[in-house]
Amino acid sequence: MKARIYVTLKKGVLDPQGKAIENALHLLGYDFAKDVRQGKFFEMELGEIDKNQAGNKLKEMCEKLLANLVIEDYDFDMKNE
Repeated sequence: MKARIYVTLKKGVLDPQGKAIENALHLLGYDFAKDVRQGKFFEMELGEIDKNQAGNKLKEMCEKLLANLVIEDYDFDMKNE
């Protein structure tokens, strides 16, 4: 099973890197790009583990290490591949 984890800044938290990317996109002519926010993406292979247990463990990993819960939100999905 493969997991994909998405970590993004919470709404209301300033995102200077996202703003810089948005400005660069505008300079390249992509004026329709609005409210660009940057984040982190993790992909991992999960060994032999039940899907419910995997979800609980992914939540633990995010809350203990992968996301700073003060300023970041996280989401994840799992796929059998």
